Formats: sequence, structure tokens, C-alpha cells
Amino acid sequence: MNRVITFGTFDVFHVGHINILERAASYGEELIVGVSSDALNFSKKQRYPIYSESDRMKIISSLKFVTSVFLEESLELKLDYIKKYKASTLVMGDDWEGRFDWVKSECDVIYLPRTPSISTTEIIEVVRKL
Repeated sequence: MNRVITFGTFDVFHVGHINILERAASYGEELIVGVSSDALNFSKKQRYPIYSESDRMKIISSLKFVTSVFLEESLELKLDYIKKYKASTLVMGDDWEGRFDWVKSECDVIYLPRTPSISTTEIIEVVRKL
């Protein structure tokens, strides 16, 4: 069975998230999604997500093309997560292009283009200005 794994914060959920998750799901029979913990998000972006990790996990798990969801606690544990969930393919957005090539000995790595003209960071900035 081809299991696909992907990771993200998925804060302020939008159509770009749906697009990349749906495309990721098309590469296998199962889609496993690691949702970044609040602490991990803070370490990456120096801000906490708008929605809590439990709310973000609930949103992602409600999607019909997502098989399972888990909490991602560290970027350095990608390979451990891949092995734990027996994933044969890692799918990431192309904003991470090349950053996870080091796991190619364990699984295929695919970088998908992001949906143009939409990002959580931009949405948050627009809302803050209102």
C-alpha cells in the first residue's frame, strides 16, 4: 500500500490547504498528515498559530481524503515520522524545495506548487490591518 505523508501548520484554513492536501492524496491510497504543534510553529515563525493545535488537527482530520492526523513536534523528526507511519512518499509544498531531499533513501519526495496568490501569512496581515 502506498502511504503518503505530508506536514504543515494549516492555520487559518484556506483553499490552498485543500488543494495541496487533495493533490498529495492522489499519490497514494492513504494520506497521513502531521500538523505542526503550537510550539514548533512558534520556533519556525516566532508567532503562535491563530487556531490551537487541537482545532487544526480536527479541521484536517475532517477532510474525506485524509486517512490520519498526528501532531508534529519537531522538523528534525521527519524521518522518524516517515518510518513510524510506513510512508512511501513525502509530499511538501515547493516553498520547501530541496529541504527534505535527505529522506530520499527512505521514500520518494515530491514538492508540489503552492496555490498562487494565497497564503496564511498574507491573510493574517490583511486581517490585522482591518
